[in-house]
Amino acid sequence: MSTQNPSVEQNVAEWLATYDTPDADVADLVCDRHDPTAVAFTYIDEDLGSEDVTYGQLAERSRRLATVLADHGVREGDRVPVLMSKRRELVETLLAIWRLGAVQVPLFTAFATGAIEMRVEGSAATLVMTEPSQRFKLDPIAGIEVLEVGDDLDARIDAAAPLAENVAVGGRGTMLQLFTSGTTGKPKGVPVPARALAAFHCYVHYSLDVTEDDVFWNAADPGWAYGLYYGILGPMVAGRRSLQLMAGFSVESTVAVLKEFGVTNFASAPTVYRTLSKSDLVTGIDLRRASSAGEPLTPDVVSWAQEALGTEVRDQYGQTELGMVINNNWHPEIAQPVRTGSMGQPMPGYSAGIVDGQIAIDVENSPLLWFTGYQDSPEKTAERFTDDGRWYLTADTGKVDGDGFYYFTARDDDVILAAGYRIGPFDVESVLITHPAVVDVAVVGRPDPEGIRGEVVEAFVVLADGVSETDDLRAEMQTYVREQYSKHAYPRTVHFVESLPKTPSGKVQRYLLREG
Repeated sequence: MSTQNPSVEQNVAEWLATYDTPDADVADLVCDRHDPTAVAFTYIDEDLGSEDVTYGQLAERSRRLATVLADHGVREGDRVPVLMSKRRELVETLLAIWRLGAVQVPLFTAFATGAIEMRVEGSAATLVMTEPSQRFKLDPIAGIEVLEVGDDLDARIDAAAPLAENVAVGGRGTMLQLFTSGTTGKPKGVPVPARALAAFHCYVHYSLDVTEDDVFWNAADPGWAYGLYYGILGPMVAGRRSLQLMAGFSVESTVAVLKEFGVTNFASAPTVYRTLSKSDLVTGIDLRRASSAGEPLTPDVVSWAQEALGTEVRDQYGQTELGMVINNNWHPEIAQPVRTGSMGQPMPGYSAGIVDGQIAIDVENSPLLWFTGYQDSPEKTAERFTDDGRWYLTADTGKVDGDGFYYFTARDDDVILAAGYRIGPFDVESVLITHPAVVDVAVVGRPDPEGIRGEVVEAFVVLADGVSETDDLRAEMQTYVREQYSKHAYPRTVHFVESLPKTPSGKVQRYLLREG
């Protein structure tokens, strides 16, 4: 492991002894074992009205919902996609799914029907949970049953008997299945076992340093790994109260929540910090801890934060397949001064190295490592590990200095990091190529000229014969991606070109498009 501190190693061992057992019960570990009167979440609406929800309330409601789901045929091991925003019913639904030993599949609410259908089919799901504002996206998908939160479901939950006994899936049993996008092929299923809760607990404790007295807010969306792992699961396993803002991002709402609710420990994507840094509304904020994940922080944001937020922002690194693993840790027992441009050092429970220029995780010496492979994809799994199985390869190129501080240099694939989201070019290309005016297309990431999003999506499109290049057509293609895939991934710029640069074997040379 990365640390030789006996008390740190003891904590890691105790977390593994708690979460990696044959009788591990996810709902109990996340919720039921805590003081039922303790507040789990404070839900905040767009007008800053708020409601505290306790662990006991979540437990009682989710036990009844579990009975309803069982009546709909949900059984141990079943995948249940959930298309919901940051609302109380989301956590109740997750707990109900886990009480049955089933597996939650998160769906990002900005996804269009095509992206949702791909994940529903990829998880072999037959039932999807959603909310009224998202229902229309599911109606075109054949072969699924949809349960929608609202008055009708509330009445059924109230009338249902609480589930008598949870299904314990064990530490190696699956509790989540996320999907991660690469540069080619469909999104890959990432099964997350219950034992991953040990790593999530470690991150909240050592890297974020969320204490009992903190007002903690992770502003990331729970439709993606960082928001789900560390906005919901991490705080819950640690028994910490956290905030959930039931509204989209804006500078005004973010500043208002930070001030009105006295946030002391804040985590978000670099895009949020960059946007805040360009606003004159950010005054009177005094954070104890601030953390960033999703893409590297830029030096200007780091220097701004110390004065504007009352503390430095610490950069941290992870992946959907890993959770957070190399961090500028906050806990005073292991915290080190931040080095410019560094993502930090391996979190307790992990060891890392550089293998063939890539940041790699030492499997043998990383007891908190939980990823063992993609769902039903042995070839893609093999690409992630060295032949001897010793190292997990991140596909992120980097370097390490003599003191064990790691530095990100670049990705060795073409994944786009935009506003904290990982966007696979293939996902966007697969939509655009179905447009009747398109005969060939390539998508790349470029640095955001506004300096807000990190990268933005750009599309290079070869038009069909007889199709004219117009601004209306560009706008139509942008809308097409929003409606057929996702609002977060549409190309900010669409270039019409005669042809795409390709290798003799026909592979698009995206690096030439980025450099052009």
